[in-house]
Amino acid sequence: MNTRDRFVDRYNEGHTPWVHSETDFNLIDMVKNWPIYPCKVLELGCGTGTEALWLSENGFDVTAVDGSQIAIDIAKKAAVEKEIKCDFQVKDIIRDDINENVFDFIFDRGVFHSFDTGEDRRIIASRVSGFLKERGIWLSLIANADSPPRESGPPTRSAKDIIDAVEPYFNLLTLTVSYFGNDQENPPKIWVALMRKR
Repeated sequence: MNTRDRFVDRYNEGHTPWVHSETDFNLIDMVKNWPIYPCKVLELGCGTGTEALWLSENGFDVTAVDGSQIAIDIAKKAAVEKEIKCDFQVKDIIRDDINENVFDFIFDRGVFHSFDTGEDRRIIASRVSGFLKERGIWLSLIANADSPPRESGPPTRSAKDIIDAVEPYFNLLTLTVSYFGNDQENPPKIWVALMRKR
């Protein structure tokens, strides 16, 4: 079963511990403090749209994709209720066409770490690079392999896993340790990776 199908099945089963109601503070901090100015942004694996809606509210022109129709339907409903303009689409980021060389900024929260092999992670890095304009920025929140072992949670990646995958396509600007901003009492430790297209 591929990565997209695993996530679709989890939405169908209603087992989605990554779903959260508040915008992840790591995105907010990076946008405000780096800073990343309003621009054309693509969110990969947007889920139910929490971060995409926040970006749109803060002046970004947002396209947000996810493989799950259930997740996208929830995101679209939230956008209508909040009267926020956001382009939500059901897309497989590996197999489906997504506009190339048009985005200034790409955000993902847990997409990169979902791919199990180094080869697949290099494919993701290559795809993300292709979506970005020259010198575009990619912010990825990645579960951290330096965390203490957990009985459940996202797959974890080492700093080397990240560098090996992205190095041909991106300059790594910052790689810092944080934790997922979500509704859990003990959220997983993460890498906050900010990268610029080569």
